[in-house]
Amino acid sequence: MAATETLDVSAADELITDEELQENSKGELIKLAGQFRDRRNELNQLASKRASKRDDLNAKTREQVDEAQSHREKRDTLNERVQEHKEVRNRLNAKANELFDEVEQTKSDLELDEGKDLEELESEIEDLEFKQQTEVLGPEAERELIEKIEDKREEYRERQEKLEETGDLDALVDEAEEVRAEASKHHEKVTTLADRAQKHHNQMIEAYREADDVRDEADDMHEQFVEAQEAADAHHEAFVQVQKRLRELDKQEEEERQTEREAKREEAREEAEEIYERFKEGETLDTEDLRKLQKTGLL
Repeated sequence: MAATETLDVSAADELITDEELQENSKGELIKLAGQFRDRRNELNQLASKRASKRDDLNAKTREQVDEAQSHREKRDTLNERVQEHKEVRNRLNAKANELFDEVEQTKSDLELDEGKDLEELESEIEDLEFKQQTEVLGPEAERELIEKIEDKREEYRERQEKLEETGDLDALVDEAEEVRAEASKHHEKVTTLADRAQKHHNQMIEAYREADDVRDEADDMHEQFVEAQEAADAHHEAFVQVQKRLRELDKQEEEERQTEREAKREEAREEAEEIYERFKEGETLDTEDLRKLQKTGLL
């Protein structure tokens, strides 16, 4: 907050009282009028400066509010995009889940998670065939061994057929993974856009805070403007009161001078009439007497 001038301001009726107006001499009143006028002008200039500062602060407040509004609009736009990508991501995740469920169901239908793999079955068959070729067995044991080898070969063929049917399953897995990857892309968009929206939100809050601070300064400066303007008005009113009193005194003086002039004229007229009566009675008049008669119009 800028330092401001401390005003020594009183109300108009305290600047000069009615008693002072009536009792002060004309010279004192003329001096007071000059002082009130000069102080009024100083206060008006101060009020003007404060009004200018207040207006500048109000303009800065509006700039901060406009900036805050701009960040708000950007934040809201980004949040709308966040919501759009969230909806797409959720739809894609739901679709990917359906596809992975379908994969699991297909694997379950094909029993791919059950039994032995081809390499294991092939190894067991080779071991049984090697036993048949290298060991001397009785007829019953030989027959059982041959049946066992045939069972393993049948199991091998069935397993191989099931694995050959997994071509569609692989395509299904690829589709599910592609959908999940697309969902991940939209999730990354959600995260990126949400971060940007948060930044604009923070900037909006800061701009509003600065606007509030500057507005407080502007309000304080407005109060100081009002203080200076009221002080100027008080001094102007005091100046007007003194000027009015001075006009009254001027009028009184003029009336007194007029009364004095009339009294002198009356006195001169009476004197002239007396001289004129003496003249009519045959008295000889001197030059001064004649001048007085001429001045009053009696001669």
